[in-house]
Amino acid sequence: MRRAIGKAHPRLVGVDDGAFRRGDREAPIAAVVVALPDGIEAVGISRVTVDGRDGTARVRALVRAVSPPEGVRAVLIDGPVVGGFNVLDLGALHRALGVPVVAVTRRRPEFARIRAALAKWFPRSARARYALLRRHRLHRVPTAGTPIWAAASGCPGRDAVALVRRAMVRGYWPEPLRLAHLVASAAGARSRTVKGGPRGSRTGL
Repeated sequence: MRRAIGKAHPRLVGVDDGAFRRGDREAPIAAVVVALPDGIEAVGISRVTVDGRDGTARVRALVRAVSPPEGVRAVLIDGPVVGGFNVLDLGALHRALGVPVVAVTRRRPEFARIRAALAKWFPRSARARYALLRRHRLHRVPTAGTPIWAAASGCPGRDAVALVRRAMVRGYWPEPLRLAHLVASAAGARSRTVKGGPRGSRTGL
């Protein structure tokens, strides 16, 4: 991994979800293939069930759809959930895609509050969802400002930290995630226009 991310233009995939409102059945997700520092090579959009259990399968299919023949070095995801509390299985994604998968968060999650929310809203699946959230150790990623956090499957923590730092092009956030957020937000805005009503946003982590 260290050798791969040390190359001049390593390919990474960034994945993020877009805004949705309470009552929506689905939320948009986007994947962007970036040849660092900022070369966009492919973009894809899909949808996941809000608070569902299909996030891992949908992200896997989307990443496979946009990955170039030469392959990518790693997948970065904005947090371990999409579409509210649709929790991703980072290990399953790593095994299916054959590359390291790293979930990045701006703040260290408040796990006690998350566990209580899961127990309240998803009593039948709270334990399984929480287990996925805690399966991988969080690693502190130093920046010139406030540190961010990363959980990884498929590579050592120190390599995940180096990868996230390598992917920072503008400010203190990985460029593939910044671009994926823009695409997912645009997909959400387009959906709002089609349906004719304003929506809010909702996130799990």
